[in-house]
Amino acid sequence: MTSPTSRRTVLAAALAAVAGTGAAGAVPAAAASAPTRDPAPASPPSTAPTGANPLVDNAFWTSYAGWRAGTAKGTRAVPGARPSLVIGAPAGRTDYADPHTGTTTSWEYGTWTSPLHRSKVPATEVIASWNARTPAGTWLQIELRGQYADGTETPWYVMGRWTEGDGEGDIRRTSVDGQSDGRSSIWTDTFSVDDAASGLRLVSYRLRLTLYRRPGSTLTPVVHRVGAMASDVPDRFTVPASTPGLARELIVPRYSQNTHAGQYPEYDNGGEAWCSPTSSQMIIEYWGRRPTAEDLAWVNPDFADPQVCHAARFTYDYQYEGCGNWPFNAAYATTYRGMSAAVTRLGSLTDVETLIRAGIPVITSQSFLKEELTGAGYGTSGHLMTVIGFTADGDVIANDPASPDNPAVRRVYRRSEWETIWLRTKRYNASGKPASGTGGVCYVYWPAEPDAAQRRALRSVGLL
Repeated sequence: MTSPTSRRTVLAAALAAVAGTGAAGAVPAAAASAPTRDPAPASPPSTAPTGANPLVDNAFWTSYAGWRAGTAKGTRAVPGARPSLVIGAPAGRTDYADPHTGTTTSWEYGTWTSPLHRSKVPATEVIASWNARTPAGTWLQIELRGQYADGTETPWYVMGRWTEGDGEGDIRRTSVDGQSDGRSSIWTDTFSVDDAASGLRLVSYRLRLTLYRRPGSTLTPVVHRVGAMASDVPDRFTVPASTPGLARELIVPRYSQNTHAGQYPEYDNGGEAWCSPTSSQMIIEYWGRRPTAEDLAWVNPDFADPQVCHAARFTYDYQYEGCGNWPFNAAYATTYRGMSAAVTRLGSLTDVETLIRAGIPVITSQSFLKEELTGAGYGTSGHLMTVIGFTADGDVIANDPASPDNPAVRRVYRRSEWETIWLRTKRYNASGKPASGTGGVCYVYWPAEPDAAQRRALRSVGLL
């Protein structure tokens, strides 16, 4: 069986010297200079609490007050049941040379820069995520600029260029390679201090959104949520197992990525590498959302579960050349009506139990050798699965997309093994050499209007 490899290792900086220290990749003129900084409070009203994991700080802007706390140039905050940020009177016009289509196109734009957020955790890594709709002919860019503990600043790093479509007139959604200041670098979707052992840490940051549309258009991206997870997870090959505290199983659709092997190879060689979008699709459908027949009209009618092909296409990162960009998967989930999503790190399976108890499944990222996860039958350098519950003994019930068919997707894995392969930051690969682990990275998707129990659970892990 081919090992699932839908996500390349993006944290290789922890184990190898940074290749080159050149400036960040070229960005549109709209993002080339920072907006004037405002005297707003250091933390916005919508900053989330740290939650149960002392190694992680989550901060998100999502309320009307939060949007108003930032510096807007050509954007405006919209109040309502689900406050948002949109283009107002555009701040200007710029050209963008799309490296993946070879075309240069003019765009109107507006920017929004967050207040300075002082992280509760001086960080070695930061991952941004956002919830937005981008109608055809619109897109957005998210950037991060941080301050180190010594008072110096990073450049404005591009954390992603996102659009939900890929039709005529759309850009190609993309991460940006080659960004480094010699002290930190961007690895696909992750800001990472190059040498964590040096003691260098990021202590604060701002995020900047640039919203784009065709000149003269009245359309606009609609951003409901933007934020980041900052963390400082120490090097560790093992973690202690948590004490079981819940026996419950959520009923989640089961989809195998392997049934799509060979389909649409232009998206990361086809289904055998689609663990991330397959997992995303399972959870999106758990929440009662799915693409329409019109959305799926492009898929070969002979293919089963065409919605998985759809998820792969619309999470695909044209620079990374894969469907495993973490924030792109979260952003894809929120293209469905009334959905919220975030990328974070959790501290243990106890945190996952908290979410499962409230009816919220979790998509986790892990890597392991075949012998490290009993019953998996394969090893992987990076794989996404969905945790849907726990047995009476506390073992993990997972929908594992690396299964031969849909009925085989439900698996039970030993709690202690799972917790180690998910939470560790260091491991040994098949050659016996040190490699990196994700340190508890996961995607969490939930309704934009969660019930009281869901709100309590999300708040307890720092997501509300």
